[in-house]
Amino acid sequence: MSALEGVRVLDMTHVQSGPSATQILAWLGADVVKLEAPTGDITRRQLRDLDDADSLYFTMLNCNKRSITLNMKSDEGKEMFTELVASSDVLVENFGPGTVDRMGFTWDRLRELNPRLIYASIKGFGEGPYTHYKAYEVVAQAMGGSMSTTGFEEGPPLATGAQIGDSGTGIHTVAGILAALFQRERTDRGQRVSVAMQHAVLNLCRVKLRDQQRLAHGPLDEYPNDSFGAEVPRSGNASGGGQPGWALRCSPGGPNDYIYVIVQPQGWAPIARLIGRPELAEDPDWATPEARLSKLDKMFGMIEEWSAHHGKWDVLASLNAHGIPCGPILSTRELIEDASLADNGMIVTVDHPERGAFTTVGCPIKLSESPVAVRRSPLLGEHNGEVYQERLGIDADRLTALKANGVI
Repeated sequence: MSALEGVRVLDMTHVQSGPSATQILAWLGADVVKLEAPTGDITRRQLRDLDDADSLYFTMLNCNKRSITLNMKSDEGKEMFTELVASSDVLVENFGPGTVDRMGFTWDRLRELNPRLIYASIKGFGEGPYTHYKAYEVVAQAMGGSMSTTGFEEGPPLATGAQIGDSGTGIHTVAGILAALFQRERTDRGQRVSVAMQHAVLNLCRVKLRDQQRLAHGPLDEYPNDSFGAEVPRSGNASGGGQPGWALRCSPGGPNDYIYVIVQPQGWAPIARLIGRPELAEDPDWATPEARLSKLDKMFGMIEEWSAHHGKWDVLASLNAHGIPCGPILSTRELIEDASLADNGMIVTVDHPERGAFTTVGCPIKLSESPVAVRRSPLLGEHNGEVYQERLGIDADRLTALKANGVI
Protein backbone atom coordinates (compact mmCIF):
# COMPACT_ATOMS: atom_id res chain seq x y z
CA MET A 1 0.00 0.00 0.00
CA SER A 2 1.29 3.47 -0.87
CA ALA A 3 1.32 6.18 1.77
CA LEU A 4 -1.19 8.42 -0.04
CA GLU A 5 -3.22 5.70 -1.71
CA GLY A 6 -6.79 6.85 -2.23
CA VAL A 7 -5.95 10.57 -2.15
CA ARG A 8 -7.23 12.25 -5.30
CA VAL A 9 -5.25 15.27 -6.48
CA LEU A 10 -6.47 17.55 -9.27
CA ASP A 11 -3.29 19.10 -10.63
CA MET A 12 -3.75 22.43 -12.45
CA THR A 13 -0.09 23.34 -12.22
CA HIS A 14 2.41 24.09 -14.95
CA VAL A 15 6.12 24.82 -15.47
CA GLN A 16 8.09 23.77 -12.33
CA SER A 17 7.03 24.92 -8.86
CA GLY A 18 3.61 23.27 -8.97
CA PRO A 19 4.51 20.14 -10.94
CA SER A 20 7.44 19.45 -8.62
CA ALA A 21 5.00 19.42 -5.69
CA THR A 22 2.36 17.25 -7.33
CA GLN A 23 5.01 14.82 -8.61
CA ILE A 24 6.09 14.16 -5.02
CA LEU A 25 2.45 13.55 -4.07
CA ALA A 26 2.20 11.13 -7.01
CA TRP A 27 5.42 9.38 -5.96
CA LEU A 28 3.94 8.96 -2.49
CA GLY A 29 0.93 7.21 -3.96
CA ALA A 30 -1.71 9.87 -4.60
CA ASP A 31 -3.78 9.63 -7.79
CA VAL A 32 -2.60 12.85 -9.42
CA VAL A 33 -4.64 13.87 -12.45
CA LYS A 34 -2.93 16.64 -14.39
CA LEU A 35 -5.58 18.90 -15.90
CA GLU A 36 -4.25 20.65 -18.99
CA ALA A 37 -5.69 22.94 -21.61
CA PRO A 38 -6.13 21.13 -24.94
CA THR A 39 -2.84 22.74 -26.04
CA GLY A 40 -1.02 21.23 -23.04
CA ASP A 41 1.43 22.44 -20.39
CA ILE A 42 3.79 24.89 -22.09
CA THR A 43 6.81 22.93 -20.88
CA ARG A 44 5.87 19.99 -23.09
CA ARG A 45 7.40 22.07 -25.90
CA GLN A 46 10.03 24.11 -24.07
CA LEU A 47 13.73 23.26 -24.45
CA ARG A 48 12.96 20.23 -26.61
CA ASP A 49 15.83 17.99 -27.59
CA LEU A 50 13.57 15.90 -29.85
CA ASP A 51 11.12 17.57 -32.22
CA ASP A 52 8.33 15.00 -31.89
CA ALA A 53 8.41 14.24 -28.17
CA ASP A 54 7.63 15.96 -24.90
CA SER A 55 10.64 17.83 -23.54
CA LEU A 56 12.80 16.54 -20.72
CA TYR A 57 11.63 19.61 -18.81
CA PHE A 58 8.10 18.20 -18.81
CA THR A 59 8.88 14.52 -18.49
CA MET A 60 11.16 14.98 -15.47
CA LEU A 61 8.53 16.95 -13.55
CA ASN A 62 5.40 14.96 -14.29
CA CYS A 63 6.16 11.30 -13.64
CA ASN A 64 3.52 9.05 -12.05
CA LYS A 65 0.62 11.31 -13.09
CA ARG A 66 -2.37 10.91 -15.38
CA SER A 67 -3.26 13.61 -17.94
CA ILE A 68 -6.64 14.92 -18.99
CA THR A 69 -7.47 17.92 -21.16
CA LEU A 70 -10.24 20.42 -20.52
CA ASN A 71 -11.17 23.78 -22.02
CA MET A 72 -11.96 25.89 -18.97
CA LYS A 73 -13.22 28.74 -21.17
CA SER A 74 -16.21 26.69 -22.30
CA ASP A 75 -19.41 26.40 -20.27
CA GLU A 76 -19.38 22.62 -20.54
CA GLY A 77 -15.74 22.56 -19.48
CA LYS A 78 -16.54 24.59 -16.38
CA GLU A 79 -19.40 22.26 -15.52
CA MET A 80 -17.12 19.24 -15.83
CA PHE A 81 -14.56 21.01 -13.67
CA THR A 82 -17.12 21.48 -10.89
CA GLU A 83 -17.73 17.74 -10.90
CA LEU A 84 -14.01 17.00 -10.78
CA VAL A 85 -13.58 19.37 -7.82
CA ALA A 86 -16.43 17.67 -5.99
CA SER A 87 -14.69 14.31 -6.26
CA SER A 88 -11.16 15.48 -5.40
CA ASP A 89 -9.31 15.69 -2.11
CA VAL A 90 -6.71 18.25 -3.20
CA LEU A 91 -6.60 20.95 -5.88
CA VAL A 92 -3.21 22.48 -6.68
CA GLU A 93 -2.58 25.48 -8.95
CA ASN A 94 0.20 27.94 -9.65
CA PHE A 95 -1.43 30.35 -12.09
CA GLY A 96 -0.89 34.07 -11.83
CA PRO A 97 -2.72 35.80 -8.94
CA GLY A 98 -6.48 35.87 -9.47
CA THR A 99 -6.55 33.57 -12.51
CA VAL A 100 -8.69 30.84 -10.96
CA ASP A 101 -10.95 33.47 -9.41
CA ARG A 102 -11.54 34.96 -12.87
CA MET A 103 -12.54 31.52 -14.12
CA GLY A 104 -15.39 31.73 -11.63
CA PHE A 105 -13.85 29.51 -8.97
CA THR A 106 -13.03 31.56 -5.92
CA TRP A 107 -12.07 29.82 -2.70
CA ASP A 108 -15.60 30.37 -1.42
CA ARG A 109 -17.03 28.73 -4.53
CA LEU A 110 -14.63 25.80 -4.37
CA ARG A 111 -15.37 25.28 -0.68
CA GLU A 112 -19.08 25.32 -1.51
CA LEU A 113 -18.55 22.61 -4.13
CA ASN A 114 -16.47 20.49 -1.76
CA PRO A 115 -16.17 21.45 1.94
CA ARG A 116 -13.41 18.83 2.39
CA LEU A 117 -11.27 20.19 -0.42
CA ILE A 118 -7.68 21.22 0.25
CA TYR A 119 -6.90 24.04 -2.17
CA ALA A 120 -3.17 24.69 -2.53
CA SER A 121 -1.91 27.75 -4.39
CA ILE A 122 1.65 28.69 -5.26
CA LYS A 123 2.31 32.34 -6.03
CA GLY A 124 5.40 34.47 -6.42
CA PHE A 125 4.70 36.66 -3.41
CA GLY A 126 2.46 37.04 -0.40
CA GLU A 127 -0.10 39.74 0.22
CA GLY A 128 1.28 43.24 -0.18
CA PRO A 129 2.93 45.48 -2.78
CA TYR A 130 4.36 42.54 -4.76
CA THR A 131 1.19 40.43 -4.86
CA HIS A 132 0.52 40.84 -8.58
CA TYR A 133 4.13 40.73 -9.74
CA LYS A 134 5.21 37.84 -11.93
CA ALA A 135 7.86 35.55 -10.47
CA TYR A 136 10.28 33.05 -11.90
CA GLU A 137 12.97 30.92 -10.30
CA VAL A 138 15.72 33.53 -10.21
CA VAL A 139 13.31 36.37 -9.40
CA ALA A 140 12.42 34.45 -6.23
CA GLN A 141 16.13 33.95 -5.50
CA ALA A 142 16.69 37.67 -5.99
CA MET A 143 13.88 38.75 -3.68
CA GLY A 144 14.23 35.98 -1.11
CA GLY A 145 17.79 36.71 0.03
CA SER A 146 19.73 34.10 -1.92
CA MET A 147 21.39 36.17 -4.64
CA SER A 148 22.63 38.96 -2.39
CA THR A 149 24.56 36.42 -0.31
CA THR A 150 25.79 34.17 -3.14
CA GLY A 151 29.05 34.84 -4.98
CA PHE A 152 32.43 36.31 -4.17
CA GLU A 153 32.96 39.57 -2.31
CA GLU A 154 34.04 41.68 -5.28
CA GLY A 155 31.73 39.99 -7.79
CA PRO A 156 28.08 40.41 -8.75
CA PRO A 157 25.22 38.58 -7.02
CA LEU A 158 24.79 35.07 -8.38
CA ALA A 159 21.94 32.62 -8.83
CA THR A 160 22.36 29.13 -7.45
CA GLY A 161 22.02 26.14 -9.76
CA ALA A 162 19.65 24.52 -7.26
CA GLN A 163 16.06 25.41 -8.09
CA ILE A 164 15.26 26.74 -4.64
CA GLY A 165 12.65 29.16 -5.98
CA ASP A 166 10.65 26.58 -7.92
CA SER A 167 11.28 23.08 -6.57
CA GLY A 168 12.11 24.54 -3.15
CA THR A 169 8.66 26.09 -3.09
CA GLY A 170 7.20 22.82 -4.31
CA ILE A 171 8.47 20.86 -1.32
CA HIS A 172 7.14 23.55 1.05
CA THR A 173 3.77 23.14 -0.67
CA VAL A 174 3.86 19.38 -0.17
CA ALA A 175 4.39 19.94 3.56
CA GLY A 176 1.37 22.24 3.70
CA ILE A 177 -0.84 19.81 1.80
CA LEU A 178 0.13 16.87 3.99
CA ALA A 179 -0.51 18.93 7.14
CA ALA A 180 -3.94 19.95 5.81
CA LEU A 181 -4.79 16.33 4.98
CA PHE A 182 -3.80 15.28 8.49
CA GLN A 183 -5.90 18.04 10.07
CA ARG A 184 -8.87 17.08 7.90
CA GLU A 185 -8.82 13.63 9.50
CA ARG A 186 -9.77 15.33 12.77
CA THR A 187 -12.01 18.17 11.55
CA ASP A 188 -13.50 16.74 8.35
CA ARG A 189 -12.92 20.18 6.79
CA GLY A 190 -10.65 21.26 3.99
CA GLN A 191 -8.63 24.44 3.97
CA ARG A 192 -6.57 26.80 1.84
CA VAL A 193 -2.81 26.24 1.57
CA SER A 194 -0.81 29.19 0.25
CA VAL A 195 2.93 29.22 -0.42
CA ALA A 196 4.87 32.11 -1.95
CA MET A 197 8.12 31.52 -3.81
CA GLN A 198 9.76 34.52 -2.12
CA HIS A 199 8.80 33.14 1.29
CA ALA A 200 10.15 29.66 0.54
CA VAL A 201 13.52 31.07 -0.56
CA LEU A 202 13.63 33.28 2.52
CA ASN A 203 13.04 30.25 4.73
CA LEU A 204 16.00 28.53 3.06
CA CYS A 205 18.15 31.64 3.68
CA ARG A 206 17.46 31.91 7.39
CA VAL A 207 21.12 31.58 8.43
CA LYS A 208 21.89 34.76 6.49
CA LEU A 209 19.20 36.59 8.46
CA ARG A 210 20.84 35.17 11.58
CA ASP A 211 24.13 36.71 10.47
CA GLN A 212 22.45 40.02 9.60
CA GLN A 213 21.49 40.35 13.26
CA ARG A 214 24.93 39.22 14.46
CA LEU A 215 26.51 42.06 12.46
CA ALA A 216 25.17 44.49 15.05
CA HIS A 217 27.75 43.09 17.46
CA GLY A 218 30.78 43.20 15.19
CA PRO A 219 32.45 41.46 12.24
CA LEU A 220 31.57 37.87 11.38
CA ASP A 221 34.88 36.18 12.16
CA GLU A 222 34.06 32.94 10.34
CA TYR A 223 33.62 34.86 7.07
CA PRO A 224 36.74 35.38 4.91
CA ASN A 225 35.84 39.01 4.13
CA ASP A 226 38.28 41.77 5.00
CA SER A 227 35.60 44.29 5.95
CA PHE A 228 31.91 44.39 6.81
CA GLY A 229 29.26 46.98 6.12
CA ALA A 230 25.64 47.10 7.16
CA GLU A 231 24.62 43.91 5.31
CA VAL A 232 25.73 40.29 5.19
CA PRO A 233 28.33 40.15 2.40
CA ARG A 234 28.89 37.58 -0.29
CA SER A 235 31.50 35.21 1.09
CA GLY A 236 32.48 32.89 -1.72
CA ASN A 237 32.62 29.26 -0.66
CA ALA A 238 32.83 29.89 3.09
CA SER A 239 30.63 27.50 5.03
CA GLY A 240 28.97 30.29 6.97
CA GLY A 241 28.67 27.96 9.95
CA GLY A 242 30.59 27.20 13.10
CA GLN A 243 33.14 25.02 11.30
CA PRO A 244 35.15 26.70 8.49
CA GLY A 245 35.07 25.17 5.04
CA TRP A 246 36.29 25.93 1.51
CA ALA A 247 36.44 24.40 -1.96
CA LEU A 248 40.03 23.35 -2.71
CA ARG A 249 41.56 22.66 -6.10
CA CYS A 250 42.61 19.12 -6.97
CA SER A 251 44.52 17.51 -9.82
CA PRO A 252 44.40 17.71 -12.82
CA GLY A 253 42.81 21.14 -12.42
CA GLY A 254 39.61 20.85 -14.46
CA PRO A 255 36.53 23.02 -13.82
CA ASN A 256 35.13 20.56 -11.26
CA ASP A 257 38.39 19.19 -9.89
CA TYR A 258 37.70 20.54 -6.41
CA ILE A 259 36.84 19.11 -3.03
CA TYR A 260 34.99 20.89 -0.26
CA VAL A 261 36.72 20.46 3.10
CA ILE A 262 35.44 21.26 6.59
CA VAL A 263 38.08 21.75 9.30
CA GLN A 264 36.72 20.68 12.67
CA PRO A 265 38.82 21.15 15.81
CA GLN A 266 39.65 17.44 15.99
CA GLY A 267 40.45 17.35 12.29
CA TRP A 268 43.35 19.79 12.32
CA ALA A 269 46.03 17.38 13.59
CA PRO A 270 45.41 14.68 10.94
CA ILE A 271 45.17 17.36 8.23
CA ALA A 272 48.50 18.82 9.36
CA ARG A 273 50.08 15.38 9.04
CA LEU A 274 48.50 14.70 5.63
CA ILE A 275 49.80 17.95 4.15
CA GLY A 276 53.30 17.32 5.48
CA ARG A 277 53.18 19.95 8.23
CA PRO A 278 52.77 17.86 11.42
CA GLU A 279 54.39 20.56 13.54
CA LEU A 280 51.34 22.79 13.02
CA ALA A 281 49.26 20.46 15.19
CA GLU A 282 51.16 21.71 18.25
CA ASP A 283 52.08 25.21 17.09
CA PRO A 284 50.15 27.69 19.28
CA ASP A 285 49.67 29.92 16.21
CA TRP A 286 47.74 27.11 14.48
CA ALA A 287 46.72 24.47 17.02
CA THR A 288 43.31 25.86 18.05
CA PRO A 289 40.25 27.02 16.08
CA GLU A 290 40.63 30.45 17.68
CA ALA A 291 44.23 30.74 16.52
CA ARG A 292 43.30 29.73 12.97
CA LEU A 293 40.23 31.94 12.67
CA SER A 294 42.09 35.09 11.63
CA LYS A 295 44.03 33.28 8.89
CA LEU A 296 41.58 30.85 7.33
CA ASP A 297 42.74 31.87 3.86
CA LYS A 298 46.32 30.84 4.70
CA MET A 299 45.09 27.61 6.31
CA PHE A 300 43.08 26.56 3.26
CA GLY A 301 45.93 27.71 1.03
CA MET A 302 48.28 25.25 2.74
CA ILE A 303 45.77 22.43 2.41
CA GLU A 304 45.29 23.27 -1.26
CA GLU A 305 49.03 23.09 -1.89
CA TRP A 306 48.66 19.42 -0.96
CA SER A 307 45.27 18.67 -2.58
CA ALA A 308 46.30 20.23 -5.90
CA HIS A 309 48.73 17.33 -6.42
CA HIS A 310 46.06 14.63 -5.97
CA GLY A 311 42.80 13.71 -7.67
CA LYS A 312 39.62 14.63 -5.82
CA TRP A 313 38.68 10.99 -5.24
CA ASP A 314 42.09 10.26 -3.72
CA VAL A 315 41.77 13.34 -1.50
CA LEU A 316 38.30 12.15 -0.50
CA ALA A 317 39.66 8.77 0.54
CA SER A 318 42.58 10.26 2.48
CA LEU A 319 40.45 12.72 4.41
CA ASN A 320 37.65 10.27 5.14
CA ALA A 321 40.17 7.81 6.54
CA HIS A 322 40.61 10.36 9.35
CA GLY A 323 36.91 11.27 9.70
CA ILE A 324 37.35 14.69 8.12
CA PRO A 325 34.10 16.02 6.55
CA CYS A 326 34.56 16.65 2.85
CA GLY A 327 32.96 16.11 -0.51
CA PRO A 328 34.17 16.29 -4.10
CA ILE A 329 32.46 18.75 -6.40
CA LEU A 330 30.37 16.46 -8.62
CA SER A 331 29.50 17.57 -12.11
CA THR A 332 26.13 16.84 -13.68
CA ARG A 333 27.77 14.11 -15.74
CA GLU A 334 29.31 12.52 -12.66
CA LEU A 335 25.95 12.61 -10.89
CA ILE A 336 24.06 11.00 -13.74
CA GLU A 337 26.71 8.24 -13.93
CA ASP A 338 27.02 7.70 -10.16
CA ALA A 339 26.33 4.04 -9.39
CA SER A 340 25.48 4.72 -5.73
CA LEU A 341 22.77 7.20 -6.71
CA ALA A 342 21.33 4.62 -9.09
CA ASP A 343 21.45 1.98 -6.35
CA ASN A 344 19.55 4.37 -4.07
CA GLY A 345 16.87 5.01 -6.68
CA MET A 346 17.88 8.64 -7.10
CA ILE A 347 19.01 8.33 -10.71
CA VAL A 348 16.51 6.23 -12.64
CA THR A 349 15.92 5.30 -16.26
CA VAL A 350 12.34 5.42 -17.52
CA ASP A 351 10.92 4.25 -20.85
CA HIS A 352 8.75 6.70 -22.79
CA PRO A 353 6.63 5.82 -25.85
CA GLU A 354 7.74 8.88 -27.82
CA ARG A 355 11.28 9.61 -26.73
CA GLY A 356 12.47 6.17 -25.63
CA ALA A 357 14.48 5.79 -22.44
CA PHE A 358 15.38 8.89 -20.46
CA THR A 359 17.10 9.49 -17.15
CA THR A 360 15.45 11.38 -14.33
CA VAL A 361 15.67 11.83 -10.58
CA GLY A 362 13.90 9.50 -8.21
CA CYS A 363 11.97 10.25 -5.05
CA PRO A 364 14.28 11.63 -2.32
CA ILE A 365 11.79 10.68 0.40
CA LYS A 366 12.23 7.05 1.41
CA LEU A 367 9.41 5.30 3.29
CA SER A 368 10.07 1.76 4.53
CA GLU A 369 6.45 0.68 4.06
CA SER A 370 5.78 2.58 0.85
CA PRO A 371 8.57 2.25 -1.73
CA VAL A 372 8.31 4.43 -4.82
CA ALA A 373 8.42 3.16 -8.39
CA VAL A 374 8.98 6.00 -10.86
CA ARG A 375 6.69 5.78 -13.88
CA ARG A 376 6.85 7.89 -17.03
CA SER A 377 5.02 11.16 -17.51
CA PRO A 378 1.68 11.02 -19.35
CA LEU A 379 1.07 12.00 -22.94
CA LEU A 380 -1.27 14.95 -23.42
CA GLY A 381 -4.82 13.83 -22.65
CA GLU A 382 -3.71 10.21 -22.45
CA HIS A 383 -6.15 9.43 -19.66
CA ASN A 384 -9.21 11.37 -20.81
CA GLY A 385 -11.19 8.19 -21.35
CA GLU A 386 -10.47 6.46 -18.05
CA VAL A 387 -10.60 9.54 -15.80
CA TYR A 388 -13.80 10.99 -17.25
CA GLN A 389 -15.40 7.54 -17.11
CA GLU A 390 -14.28 6.95 -13.51
CA ARG A 391 -15.04 10.38 -12.12
CA LEU A 392 -17.90 11.70 -14.25
CA GLY A 393 -19.41 8.59 -15.84
CA ILE A 394 -18.85 9.89 -19.37
CA ASP A 395 -19.14 7.19 -22.05
CA ALA A 396 -17.16 6.86 -25.27
CA ASP A 397 -19.78 8.55 -27.49
CA ARG A 398 -19.98 11.66 -25.34
CA LEU A 399 -16.19 11.73 -25.06
CA THR A 400 -15.98 11.82 -28.86
CA ALA A 401 -18.49 14.68 -28.95
CA LEU A 402 -16.62 16.63 -26.28
CA LYS A 403 -13.43 16.35 -28.29
CA ALA A 404 -15.15 17.37 -31.50
CA ASN A 405 -16.63 20.44 -29.76
CA GLY A 406 -13.24 21.52 -28.36
CA VAL A 407 -14.22 20.90 -24.73
CA ILE A 408 -11.39 18.42 -24.15
